[in-house]
Amino acid sequence: MRNDDVLKSISYTLDLKKPDIAEICKLRGYEPTRQEMEAIFSDEKEEITKIDGTVVEKDVSHELTAHFLDGLIIHKRGRQKGKKPPPVELPVTNNTVLKKLRIAFTLREEDVIEILNSVGFSISGSELSALFRSEDHRNFRPCGDQLLRYFLKGLADKYRNEE
Repeated sequence: MRNDDVLKSISYTLDLKKPDIAEICKLRGYEPTRQEMEAIFSDEKEEITKIDGTVVEKDVSHELTAHFLDGLIIHKRGRQKGKKPPPVELPVTNNTVLKKLRIAFTLREEDVIEILNSVGFSISGSELSALFRSEDHRNFRPCGDQLLRYFLKGLADKYRNEE
């Protein structure tokens, strides 16, 4: 899933504005540029041509996304006392987004399943646990765009309706 779509969805869920996103990134030691912040919410996507001739839309950097997700954990849960933060995970995959959001929102496995079920996506506990495994584990399963979209939609429904 595109990084800008992930950031837009999270900002909608938590009603975050551009300065809020920048402050969350700063919690993890990253100072986003004005252009990076504009790129998140821009409707005009810049196209780039790869070496093989394919044309793709330029996305928000993995670095910005990774720092935002780590900063979101600090924002929602606070800093761990006496522990140095782990290094930033790059590149950001759908599995990484799912893991970081699960940590930030303090969700248990049952909570994630309930959020997915609330938007019509059915998943078992064993299928879900495969998404949180290490990539070199034999039972690892990559998280698809559809599952992540449903999760972000369910998260938005849950947290925007609490207010």
